[in-house]
Amino acid sequence: MLGSIIGSKCLRLFVPIAVIAFLAVIPGTLWAQKRFLVPQEDPGGPFYARIEFGLVHHTDEWAAIAFYRDLDCVPGQPFNLLRFFDPNVPRAFSCPLTVHGFIIYRDPAPGAAPMQSRMQGNGAVPVWFVRWDELQAAIADNKLYIGELEGLPSLKKGTALFFEETLHPTGGSVQTMLELAAFGILEDGRAFAYQVTEVKGNLVHVKIDFR
Repeated sequence: MLGSIIGSKCLRLFVPIAVIAFLAVIPGTLWAQKRFLVPQEDPGGPFYARIEFGLVHHTDEWAAIAFYRDLDCVPGQPFNLLRFFDPNVPRAFSCPLTVHGFIIYRDPAPGAAPMQSRMQGNGAVPVWFVRWDELQAAIADNKLYIGELEGLPSLKKGTALFFEETLHPTGGSVQTMLELAAFGILEDGRAFAYQVTEVKGNLVHVKIDFR
């Protein structure tokens, strides 16, 4: 009986000590996480559009490019959209966002990559669509300029009335992924649906539909 009582007391004592010890070894995942509102507390990333080297959202027929920032201030040549990030960071940050949301950092130190971001459209997110074979030819030289993109014959311009994106980016997340859903209207009055799932930099699901 005495042994059972002592054992139960030791167990009750051990559990909180074990919990404290466990929490002590994972400060980066529990205590250091910081959540910032975009754009109120964080300007978002220094990029303009969801397109980059080796990762274009496309089906067999169409490719889609969503713009996170105002089209009027997306820089032209020599800025290459496929580079994604603009090395001229102040220029990117001065361009108004078409989305808002929040970013979570595991380590909020300057230069650290976020572990997660979640963005929603401000009500009018530009989304451009071009035929995939046409875009493939345009980016064969590993360059794509906003003027070049706008000049492609098959270009269809749309506005996403609903836009939502969840991203676990490279450099900040163990399991990188992206989920994006957008629904809106093309300039010709038709509706569009654009949905993507990426896992570890691979396209798992892409839907581009016009009605």
